[in-house]
Amino acid sequence: MSFGNSQVNVSAHQPPQTVRANGIDICYEIFGDAAAEPMVLIMGLGAQMIHWDDDFCRQLAARGFRVIRFDNRDIGKSGKLSGGKRLTAVELLKLRFLRIPIEAPYKIYDMALDVIGLMDALGIKSAHLVGASMGGMIAQEIAISFPERVRSLTSIMSTTGNPKVPPPTRAATAVLMAPPPASKEEYFDRYAQTWKVLRAGSFPQDEALDRARAERTFERGLNPAGVGRQLRAILASGSRKKRLASVKAPTLVIHGTVDPLVHPQGGKDTAASIPGARLLMIEGMGHALPIPMWPQLIDAIDSHAHAASAMATQ
Repeated sequence: MSFGNSQVNVSAHQPPQTVRANGIDICYEIFGDAAAEPMVLIMGLGAQMIHWDDDFCRQLAARGFRVIRFDNRDIGKSGKLSGGKRLTAVELLKLRFLRIPIEAPYKIYDMALDVIGLMDALGIKSAHLVGASMGGMIAQEIAISFPERVRSLTSIMSTTGNPKVPPPTRAATAVLMAPPPASKEEYFDRYAQTWKVLRAGSFPQDEALDRARAERTFERGLNPAGVGRQLRAILASGSRKKRLASVKAPTLVIHGTVDPLVHPQGGKDTAASIPGARLLMIEGMGHALPIPMWPQLIDAIDSHAHAASAMATQ
């Protein structure tokens, strides 16, 4: 199978497997040749690994990477935890205005340890890390706490945790705080509505796939309580802004100009906090990875990772 001028060995695709990492079962999947440079894709809040679309992963693999995607703890086919009540508006107000911390069963650092555990289990000493939204936060934490494990860092539609970054739009906040759907059909409707808000624009190719994507996500298993714990982890982890000054990994920050969930200032703040980071603002992109923007996203990730590798060998 070819994409542009690149070739990828389709037979190198390994179906989902589960491994024990950091005391948790982590479900992962690999695209690309075993000898290629490892690239770990880290997804966001409540999002299963399949939100890194199959074809998106194949196209990255075609650029010469061994692409690993996985379900974060508490989501998809990975291990489920317990504890943590549903987040309340009162807690959010206390956090925002009084700086009273939110309690959480685990934090972003623990999720970073999951990634390190997965890399250990797969025999990967270091990898290119690509994180979206909460995944960007996890990737940032790895770059801070485990710098030797990071060949390059790409943080997409994420933020530093800096409380000065403007909050989500009302519509995006409503999506985030909505109670779990009560039925399968309600879930499918909610899925389409949620992504309409997050994409912040008209993307017919993606809209045509919403039903199939929702069905696949539903079949792999939902865990609303786990999403709540992940959200608590984000809010309880505080700001990484000052600590990001220690990051040595070559860093690319990508953000959409119309992101309704993580304000574009979140991306700008991330790039400003990491020495030498490059910022790519994508016009018209919201809080999603829509198909028409894949060429720009994949080119940017590919160029950045390969440039980091070339620099490391000099």
